[in-house]
Amino acid sequence: MHRKRLIAVALTLSVATLAALQSANAAERVRVRGTVESLDGDTLKVKSRDGKDVSVALKSGLNVGGVVKAAIADIKPGDFVGIASKPTDSGINGAIEVVIFPAAMKGTGEGDRPWDAQPNSSMTNATVANAVTSVNGPTLTLTYKGGERKIKIPDGTPVVTLAPATKADLKPGAGVFITGEQTDGTTVSADRVAVGLNGTVPPM
Repeated sequence: MHRKRLIAVALTLSVATLAALQSANAAERVRVRGTVESLDGDTLKVKSRDGKDVSVALKSGLNVGGVVKAAIADIKPGDFVGIASKPTDSGINGAIEVVIFPAAMKGTGEGDRPWDAQPNSSMTNATVANAVTSVNGPTLTLTYKGGERKIKIPDGTPVVTLAPATKADLKPGAGVFITGEQTDGTTVSADRVAVGLNGTVPPM
């Protein structure tokens, strides 16, 4: 029972970490997406996806959340998800990536907001009202307080969920997603990191 409680606490921290990262105000914070090069004490070296070397100063009380692969088939009506998407010619947004949140975190960061995954993209944290399957993947109707959005999930869209993780998982080669404060041109300070486990690349 003690082990189960520890796992539950770790998973809750993982979920809270990702929710905080995802909900950060882009006007005040910066997001770093990339691959771990090294970890020396509380200094994390990251090669960002645009090829820059970024030094991340890890703050005291660091929270690390794990990201693992999931599948479109895992998404059910009533689930709470975070989906980054962008407009398409059909008039229905197409998903860039999907995060399935554990039931305990339903409502976290609920809403629809601009996102910087790609130009003109948005992030929708909402409940799956229904799913209509087509030959090119399902179209989900998402509902959130004050709104609704339909999003098509094309085949091949990255789908992930959350798992417990620790600072020890910040190994060279691991994919990370970090929201922090820019302290100078190449340094960011952060108290939360989402890290891909088992080769998963955080798609956020």
